[in-house]
Amino acid sequence: MIDVRDLVKRWGDKEAVSHVSFTVGRGEIVGFLGPNGAGKSTTLRMITGYLRPSAGEVFLDGHSVSQDSKAVRAMIGYLPENNPLYEDLRVREYLEFRAALKGIPRSARAKRIQAVLEACEVTEVADRIVGTCSKGYRQRVGLSDALLANPPLLILDEPTVGLDPGQVVHTRHLIKQLAADHTVILSTHILPEVEAICSRTLILHQGRLLFDGTVADLHRGLSGAGHVLCGVKAAREAAQACIASVPGVSQIAFLEEGGGVARFRLTAPGGTEVPEALFRACAQANLPLVELTTEKVSLEEAFLSITTRESAQEVLA
Repeated sequence: MIDVRDLVKRWGDKEAVSHVSFTVGRGEIVGFLGPNGAGKSTTLRMITGYLRPSAGEVFLDGHSVSQDSKAVRAMIGYLPENNPLYEDLRVREYLEFRAALKGIPRSARAKRIQAVLEACEVTEVADRIVGTCSKGYRQRVGLSDALLANPPLLILDEPTVGLDPGQVVHTRHLIKQLAADHTVILSTHILPEVEAICSRTLILHQGRLLFDGTVADLHRGLSGAGHVLCGVKAAREAAQACIASVPGVSQIAFLEEGGGVARFRLTAPGGTEVPEALFRACAQANLPLVELTTEKVSLEEAFLSITTRESAQEVLA
């Protein structure tokens, strides 16, 4: 649905977005991840047509953002980071105004407004002045606005910033529900948010796209490294010798010994074949394998691995 080709944005001599390319298929929930200042919001503004790129192009369903901006904007529901609202209007009045701007026929507006009020669970504040609503409700009003024209694509820029924990959980649940009918790009610097909502992750750092893969791929990190916890009913030396014979095990860390069981933490860059090979090796050595657990690399570890590796490469260059 989205095809971003070699996108560049320069502010004077600084390249805020540097030759970014990726595609997003229909129905995906994609997390756009990166630290503050990574270029996430700038990239999203170019995708939506709010900002003209210095170079490169974006296509939505074959429509060029630069050449067919009106058609593209009709396909996008955009919730920007600062969520600008007319705070002197009542919630329903604000949505009526926005529906008119979006070209929704007068005869269909009331029904559509009621639908988005219910979808975003803001019916109880529909007649309240926007400026008197809580931060959580204002975010939901902004999301209601993004949904008004029932666009196929939703772009949400830091939708949970400033919300309390209860509001964060509610907003995440709402976004997952919306993904049943919409493609969603979610920009955030909050790692648990990506894990809770997204099936795929893009990592932007210093304006460059460093990673494009599933959340499971991100857990494994760029190296594909993972960890395996195992317990072998044997003396430590015999258990460690057996484990060392398993192909793909790069490091063996002894954890503890008790009840006749020696426990270890293994580093296994080779991925998912190591547990199976470990099971076979213990069976052949007649050493009972009483514990075997694959341990994921945390998102924090994977993110730091990716971004610090890039920074190190820049220094060496």
